[in-house]
Amino acid sequence: MNGSRQPIPFDCDVLVVGGGPGGSTISALLARRGWRVTLLEKASHPRFHIGESLLPANMPIFEELGALEKLRALGRLKLGADFPRADGSYYTFRFDRALGDTPPWSFQVKREDMDQMLFEHAREHGVDARERVTVEGVAFDFDGVTAQLDAQGTKSRLRARYLVDASGRDTLLGKQMKLVQRSEQHQSAALFAHYSGVAYNPDDPGGNIISVNRFEHGWAWFIPLPDGTTSVGCVCKPGYLKTRQGASNEDFMARTLAIVPGAARRMVNAERVSPIRFTGNYSYACTRMAGPRWILIGDAWAFLDPVFSSGVFLAMYSARRACDVVDGALREPAREPALQKVYAKHLRRGYARFAWFICRFNSPVMKALFADPRNVMQVEQGVISMLAGDVFDNKRVLSKLHIFKTIYAIASIMNLRRWAAERIDRRRQNRMQVAAGAE
Repeated sequence: MNGSRQPIPFDCDVLVVGGGPGGSTISALLARRGWRVTLLEKASHPRFHIGESLLPANMPIFEELGALEKLRALGRLKLGADFPRADGSYYTFRFDRALGDTPPWSFQVKREDMDQMLFEHAREHGVDARERVTVEGVAFDFDGVTAQLDAQGTKSRLRARYLVDASGRDTLLGKQMKLVQRSEQHQSAALFAHYSGVAYNPDDPGGNIISVNRFEHGWAWFIPLPDGTTSVGCVCKPGYLKTRQGASNEDFMARTLAIVPGAARRMVNAERVSPIRFTGNYSYACTRMAGPRWILIGDAWAFLDPVFSSGVFLAMYSARRACDVVDGALREPAREPALQKVYAKHLRRGYARFAWFICRFNSPVMKALFADPRNVMQVEQGVISMLAGDVFDNKRVLSKLHIFKTIYAIASIMNLRRWAAERIDRRRQNRMQVAAGAE
């Protein structure tokens, strides 16, 4: 023996942690490029998940995977999104008016069905896809990564050349490496459940439109699902959540829906057919997106408020982009830093465009602009393109979003001046009333 280090054999080329849409997508794509991929899911399919409304920009990824027809068999057609006006009516942003090449439709799905389909689709492409296996921790070395596994009490190790963290809000590497930062701008929580008997909007008799209803303390969603039920959820601000005061999920959900404009009409004959679930403090991001022999995709890196239904799309889009990084790094390790840098820069820009709208969604100015849009210089069509998920590469769309931001800034200044003038006027009237009383 010369004392030199002996290489430890690899069980696979790529270990993917998390069998949701992002994990299944990158697993299938990498397997098609000839890599040995192991995909580990801590739960078993089917399992409940929110994120039931897909974006048109996601459809080409399903097509690339060869899973679009499988999705079509599971989904309910989605043609756009409704946002409320002040008079109680709705304005519909229809995807067929978007700029660019995104399809004019997508689907609304039960996530347990879609996620199971994608997981099994990855297995059909040669992925070693396992369920009920938890990754408890990972350790990196010069050659690769070793994961500590727990398969329902049976402990083992698995060694891979590369790690893809698709663990969603579990954020495996984010927590282990202390990368997670909660959003200070956008903190919220959500209650949600499935109901039968929920009425559609009058202008959407086919139930092909997702409705987004604002209220004083947040916003609510109504998503018609393929089995005739409707997903109903309320995303609430932290201040409002403090009024819960020990109320059950059922009571708090009923109390919240009672103050959502338009909800009473839709829920009059509704019957809840699932438990009411609660999830807290939505938004966060990790300070790094990749490193030597590892990469984060989807919610494992960042999670945004679901108001624009971006979660599944961003998971699958980041998976497709990360596939090029992993494939390139395994073939030419020297290229890894450059590939990861391009990946991170590209993803951050797209996320930031969604986040800009989300952080301002409940502002008075944004409410007014969404309730009564104008298509000046095709700005409305640019916003529709954003709602369709076209936020990365289309220069035409991005130019319209820049114009929208300028309009928003001008309207905000005008709104601030109006608010200041009204406040001064109220103070003047109060002084006059005090003076009149003194006389």
